[in-house]
Order: sequence, then structure tokens, then C-alpha cells
Amino acid sequence: MQEAQKHIPVMLCEVLQALSVKDGGVYVDATFGNGGYSRAILEKANCRVIALDRDPAVLARAQELKEKYAERFDFRQTCFSAIFDVIDEKVDGIVFDIGVSSMQLDEAERGFSFSKEAKLDMRMSQTGLSAYDIVNTYDENELADILYYFGEEKKARQIAKKIVLTRQKKPIETTTELAEIICCVLPVRFGKQNPATRSFQALRIAVNDELSELEKALNGALEILDVGARLVVVDFHSLEDRIVKNFLKANAPKKVHTSRYGISNSAPQMPFSFVSDVVLPTKEEISSNPRAHSAKLRYAIKSKGEKND
Repeated sequence: MQEAQKHIPVMLCEVLQALSVKDGGVYVDATFGNGGYSRAILEKANCRVIALDRDPAVLARAQELKEKYAERFDFRQTCFSAIFDVIDEKVDGIVFDIGVSSMQLDEAERGFSFSKEAKLDMRMSQTGLSAYDIVNTYDENELADILYYFGEEKKARQIAKKIVLTRQKKPIETTTELAEIICCVLPVRFGKQNPATRSFQALRIAVNDELSELEKALNGALEILDVGARLVVVDFHSLEDRIVKNFLKANAPKKVHTSRYGISNSAPQMPFSFVSDVVLPTKEEISSNPRAHSAKLRYAIKSKGEKND
């Protein structure tokens, strides 16, 4: 249990408040990780939790919760994009914590972090195409596009060119090798973000197809939410947040124009009856849990007039 305490769920109080957890409810933790949200939901009320995660490294932690909460907890090893396929009942709430987990970052051998030497990997499922494959086989234009679109890296072309030149001598095998290559293009500046941050983010997103997975997951979640149920999403960078914000906006009521004569143009029933403003972490949380500094929480409530049977 000491390991469970090490990984602090981001914006936990805000997530529980947004979910409005109640006795008898069924909730989905779509990004199980180390189980922080699942455990807190199960402790909050006499309810059930269905947890999803594609990472086989979380199976031991899932088994711990299963032993403690028995039939109230159910774990399914899958990508969250399959949420509609693996859950065949209506649920009262779903929470997503998007992106790489602190547990994955802390495990050097997973190759997610440029600050810890390991073979380039970054696969959340530990299967399929790895960061090593992309860095050492994609052509210069493909690499530049990944760094630019998924990392919003302005020096994407220069970094891609440096990668290709370097790998002509020998394969780029480790996280620290790649970080050093990037730093040749973008020198480290004291007090500033490490110049490898955006490129590592971009590769991770590409390896795990994260943006496409998120779009599929949100649409699947909408289908299994019961009337009055809550969808809660915590994200950490602009690409994810744009997808979440646009999805919620597209499925929420539009502003209704009322004429000066009191005649209103009624809007059609939308899947969500309410969408929150963005919720940010407190200064106290950011101080105690630095991972929270870029977090944004948004939530929505399923319309009571809409049933997706």
C-alpha cells in the first residue's frame, strides 16, 4: 500500500464532487493507473466501479482492489476507446485522467521520461510500435510532422533532421540519447522547461495514438451514460483539452435567442444538459503535487430528456 500512496490522484476532491458519487451507483474509472480514483469512489459511497486500463503493469494493483472490494470492483484490461464495447450497462458517472500516469513516468524502464535512462519505448500497452521504432525508421518529414502536430514544437524540422543524421551512424536507443540530440538543437536554459519535453510528449502521443483514442472514448462514454449521469475529464495539455472542450460544446445546449416580442427559437434536445466551466487545481495542490500544475477539469451532465437505449 505504500506504493499506492506515492501516486497522488490529480484533483481528487474536485473529481469526486463533479461525479456526485452516490450509494447504489455504477461508475467507470476509464484510466485506472494506480487506482487512486477507483479507491476514492469506492470509499465515498456503497457503489460499484468498473475500471479500464490497457497497461498490464496495473494488474497487481487491480487485484488488490478486487480482494478488498470484491463484487463492488471490476477491472477490464483494454484501451478506453473500447469503453462502449466492454461495458454493456448504463452507468452513473465516468472519469478520465488523460495522458501518461505518474506510475509510468516513475518506471524508468518504460522509456517515457527523458530524465531517466532507458530504452526508447513509451508503449502504454507494452505491445506494438514503440518510440524506438518511430525514431529509427520514420523519414525526416514524418518525424517533423509528429513533433510539430503532437508536440507543438516550433523547431520540429531541425530536430527531425538532427535525429536522421545521428541515426545514420548508429541507432538511437535510449531516452537520454534522444534528449541529448534535441538539446543540440534547443539548448537547456536555466529555469526553463527542458527542451526535450515537447518532443517526448509528441512521440508518446504518436506511439499510443492518444488523440484518436480520446475521441473514440468520449463518443463511447456518451452512449453508456444514464440520464442525469456525469462525465468528468481531467487533461494536461492543449491538444487533449481542445478535443474535450469541442466534444462537450458540440453535445451541449446552444444559447437560445429570445426576440424582443418574447418569442424564442427553441433548440433541439442535446445529449448534455449542463457543461461546466473549466476547473483548475488549487495552489495548495500544485505545491504538494507538481503533476497537477497543468491540469484542467471539465464535466458534463447527461440530459434527463435523452435516453440512448
